[in-house]
Amino acid sequence: MSIHDRYRLSAVINARGTYTPLGVSRSSDGVAEAVAQALPEFFVMAELGDRASEMIAQVTGAQAGAVAHCTAASLTLAVAATMTGPDPRRIASLPDTTDMHNRVVLPACHVVDYGHSNLQGIRLAGAQVDLAGDENRCTLDDLEAELDGPDICCLVLVSSRLTTCTPIDLVAAVRAAHRRGVPAIIDGAAQFPRVADLIATGADLVLVSGQKYLASPTAGLIAGSWPLVQAVRAQEKGIGRVMKPTKEAIIGVIAALEEWQARDRMKWEADELAKVSAFAEAAARIPGVTADVVPDPTGLQISRVLLTVPNAHDVATQLEAGSPSIYVMTDRLTDDQLMLELVPLTKDETATILARLWSLLT
Repeated sequence: MSIHDRYRLSAVINARGTYTPLGVSRSSDGVAEAVAQALPEFFVMAELGDRASEMIAQVTGAQAGAVAHCTAASLTLAVAATMTGPDPRRIASLPDTTDMHNRVVLPACHVVDYGHSNLQGIRLAGAQVDLAGDENRCTLDDLEAELDGPDICCLVLVSSRLTTCTPIDLVAAVRAAHRRGVPAIIDGAAQFPRVADLIATGADLVLVSGQKYLASPTAGLIAGSWPLVQAVRAQEKGIGRVMKPTKEAIIGVIAALEEWQARDRMKWEADELAKVSAFAEAAARIPGVTADVVPDPTGLQISRVLLTVPNAHDVATQLEAGSPSIYVMTDRLTDDQLMLELVPLTKDETATILARLWSLLT
């Protein structure tokens, strides 16, 4: 009996990407085995955190690393660390930030909603947010003006396809913060494959998801400078107590990082592109359908399939209503377009999607 049948759950084919309401991603058998081995065991959790720090540093090129419950928690803890440092009194005071630098500069076009606004994630630490520019544009001058304000504790930047403006030069933005002695944080939730590039910007902390493209158990990975990472880990004696990772999550992260290191990245990228290209070619044979291969707009090393179909809203609704339920990206419905991400899907699953599309559209 499958897990879905056992608990009367809908079977799902996830062509929507690393989407939290669908369970995000699939872990490998090796990661699942490591997690299963961890569950009945005891650990010195600080020691386990040290091993994770070493592994994150090794893979990303950062000085140190930490694991939090998820990337949303990582953002709150990273901001908290810039306000408190390792000071136990300040850590215990949060979210009361009296006598602390507590203002966060964030480009207005980097306000994104991951299921909750990243503004709320920042404010959970007790910080206040100064927005630079507007939702359509943020220049370096806009950032400089906000960074010149009083009591700035950090600059937060977002690397994501969900941002709404012309891409900001991350290196220039980080340097602008550093000229004022302000640490810079980059929230790159779904950007794990690019984490080394984000570290190379000079950012003090880079936040990425473990459970998205790394396919670990639910976890946020924090990589960056040794002092700030230690300040992040110190938050476990404060507000980070409710955001701490579990033993099995940390073991799963370490196992997933080991697999990532061993992977032939060039072959993986070629195989994923071949999968997407073959799907687009097959989908384009359906009458009335146009299919294009679209690269990730942030430079992530994956491509997606963009389908232009008649009555895209109805097609998406019927795909979800079927069995198994098929979920696709629906942010372009007004243009009668559906986007599909195929990274975690098997040949049988992509064949099922194509068969369903043929059935609905012919």
